[in-house]
Amino acid sequence: MYKNILFATDLTEDTEYLIEKVRTIRGLTGAKLQLVHVVEPLPGYNYAYLGIEDIEGQLIEEARQAIDKLAEKLNVGKTDTYVEVGATKTRVLKIADDIKADLIVCGSHGRHGLSLLLGSTANAILHGANCDVLTVRLPETE
Repeated sequence: MYKNILFATDLTEDTEYLIEKVRTIRGLTGAKLQLVHVVEPLPGYNYAYLGIEDIEGQLIEEARQAIDKLAEKLNVGKTDTYVEVGATKTRVLKIADDIKADLIVCGSHGRHGLSLLLGSTANAILHGANCDVLTVRLPETE
């Protein structure tokens, strides 16, 4: 059974839906749980010119605060949380390999049309992982 679970979260309102699933899996397996959130780098615009100083730095700080709150809810230590900057698929898979995760849990929205054809982050993680991946279908929002 699973011993080391990596919960890859986008820290949106959908995270609440996933928390119970992650808690249940962790409870059934007794596995160690680690959390990762990836901040996608912003395109190279001159934000200072627009009057915005360090928007990427602000996004990273907000993500750290949000993942700390999530870690508290899930009883995960600070050393088991990661806020990364880069391409989501690449960073999640790298962390999963580094910590020797045997299960990655992430959410997935139903895709239709062009989005289905182009794929999603969850799909990219699923096909690139060296371990099991559980993609939880998120409820549709209107």
